[in-house]
Amino acid sequence: MKKFLSLALSASMATALLVGCGNSGNSTGSDNVDTSGELVWKIGGIGPVTGGAAQYGQGVENAIQLAVDEINAEGGINGYQIAFNFQDDEADAQKAVNAYNTLKDWGMQILEGTVTSGACAAVSAETNNDRIFQLTPSASSTSVTEGNDNTFQICFSDPNQGTVSADYIADNNLGTKIGVIYDSSDPYSSGVYQNFALEAQAKGLEIVATESFTQDNKTDFTTQLNKCKSAGADLLFLPFYYQEGSVVLTQADQIGYDPVMFGVDGFDGLLGVENFDVSLAEGVYLLTPFAADATDDATKSFVSSYEEKFGGTPNQFAADAYDGVYILKEAIEAAGLTPDASNEEICDALIAQIQQVNYNGLTGENMTWNDAGEVSKAPKAVIIKDGGYVSAE
Repeated sequence: MKKFLSLALSASMATALLVGCGNSGNSTGSDNVDTSGELVWKIGGIGPVTGGAAQYGQGVENAIQLAVDEINAEGGINGYQIAFNFQDDEADAQKAVNAYNTLKDWGMQILEGTVTSGACAAVSAETNNDRIFQLTPSASSTSVTEGNDNTFQICFSDPNQGTVSADYIADNNLGTKIGVIYDSSDPYSSGVYQNFALEAQAKGLEIVATESFTQDNKTDFTTQLNKCKSAGADLLFLPFYYQEGSVVLTQADQIGYDPVMFGVDGFDGLLGVENFDVSLAEGVYLLTPFAADATDDATKSFVSSYEEKFGGTPNQFAADAYDGVYILKEAIEAAGLTPDASNEEICDALIAQIQQVNYNGLTGENMTWNDAGEVSKAPKAVIIKDGGYVSAE
């Protein structure tokens, strides 16, 4: 996949950046030029494009590239083109920090990333120290934004997902006895589960079994599934990622257990798991801010452009990332910023300006942000039917 626009640095310019970058908070736009000497915006991205979560990072990288190409074709942001550089972190915190340092040496002014919560929490501490503005498309844990006034989320937060999931299950009578399986080693999964449990109690849902696993033991779920089955759970709430989701669905089928399955946004990507029998996903519910089959003009245009450029249907991670570039554009233009500002000046201006933005995008209408970095928008429920995601509304 393309890592840069046609604004690649020459070897001598790259060397100058490596020598002269220093603390990014004090870096100025004098470093941010293309090979012709023109000032450009340097937006970096970080996420997994290899490894188990690669579908997420690939979608994010592709969608940012699509938005950047569109904006550059229309004249850029405040008259300046965008250079885009995406680095792989394999959804690993230390590799994410290494990727961040690579981007900082490149001269990055704004970061759209990272993609997963654990990696993002590690990078957010770095961007806060360096005063680089950070907008994550999909890292939903509150640990990403806590103590980091420069980090904002496009996705809805873990507490919101847990609460809305319990509300949807109760309001639509999807189950009377609930089993939960969650990843106790992952802040994303644990955060969603904790708030789901609180709201489930408030809504009168009966949780009859709560089972956990860790990243060190995520290939055999038969013990957890049998306990949920024995407890009579007719709905399983599964707040984790699609890789483990495919294993749970396969092993539930093997033991003859067929409850309603309800995931959250991490389940987006389930249908693309290699060697997974997608018929087992039929009827699975999940929460997402985006449904590729929506009929509004913006969604149809995005899906068409994405499929034409990259092949395959974009997931909600891609849609969040695409919105993110246009949110940055709106905030930068409203603040009157130009690339010759220091990173700290850009960061401070965007912290103030994004809280004034009211954005209508692919993943929500009237999106706004508070000073804690959280976005206000409503998730949507989708169900898998005939091998595709369709609205459950």
